[in-house]
Amino acid sequence: MNAPNELGSTARATPTFYWSVKRELWENKSIYIAPLIVAAVVLLGALISAGHLPERRRSAMLLDEAHRRAAIELPYDIVAMVIIITAFIVGFFYCLDALYGERRERSILFWKSLPVSDPTTVLSKISIPLLVLPPIVFGITVVTQFFMLLISSAVLVPIGLAGTSWANFNLLQQSVILVYSLIVIALWHAPVYGWALLISGVARRATFLWAVLPPLAIGIFEKITFNTNYFGSMLKDRLVGAGDTAFAFQMHRGLSIDHLTPARFLSTPGLWLGLIFAAAFLFAAVRLRRYRGPL
Repeated sequence: MNAPNELGSTARATPTFYWSVKRELWENKSIYIAPLIVAAVVLLGALISAGHLPERRRSAMLLDEAHRRAAIELPYDIVAMVIIITAFIVGFFYCLDALYGERRERSILFWKSLPVSDPTTVLSKISIPLLVLPPIVFGITVVTQFFMLLISSAVLVPIGLAGTSWANFNLLQQSVILVYSLIVIALWHAPVYGWALLISGVARRATFLWAVLPPLAIGIFEKITFNTNYFGSMLKDRLVGAGDTAFAFQMHRGLSIDHLTPARFLSTPGLWLGLIFAAAFLFAAVRLRRYRGPL
């Protein structure tokens, strides 16, 4: 007798979660506008610097195969990196404002009056940096790289090197690497987003300072008291250390599918410890939202 009720409850929860995520996208257009602006600036820069491309390409063609590929891939890799960093900044500041904004604008009383549970609300907000931003970054990055390839081909046609960009930068293969990279980064940064979301539900003002100052104070206290830097190293690794276990890097030789190491990444204790902390932060954010009122 309980099965139909459980199925009905699940069916109601799914569209509720879906529309909660849609609401976040409607109210936070910077989620996709900021990466688009960065991509537009990159394309403008590619057009402006296109006049120097023939000279750089001739120099690249004198290198051995591995270094030539790495040199040609470099601008496209930089584009992906810049857009990914932009998305991380957007996701972090979005989480800092996600719960705080409701309380500051006193709209939390309105949202609490709707048939949407606190877990659904918090999960819909954390899904933006973890589930929504990665596909947006992927689409914008691939389209940007494709247009860069077109610009490169058009500029290099007169000197007969138009095909060298396509031969040395495999867009399909690099797209697979990009998907893997975005999954790795989302999982690795999950506790960072969870912490920001928790602070968003706790702080009464200056959410950025509340998010940054406590870890900074812990690091300074450790350094002064014990003359060690374990906490600071842990934070640095959490921000930029995902690639150490997710990829088998070879300096100056580009990145290929052979360099992906998903088994090593998934077996890293730091990954699972971070996910545990992320879950704890989200659990605390749900509990706090239940009892928090407007500012």
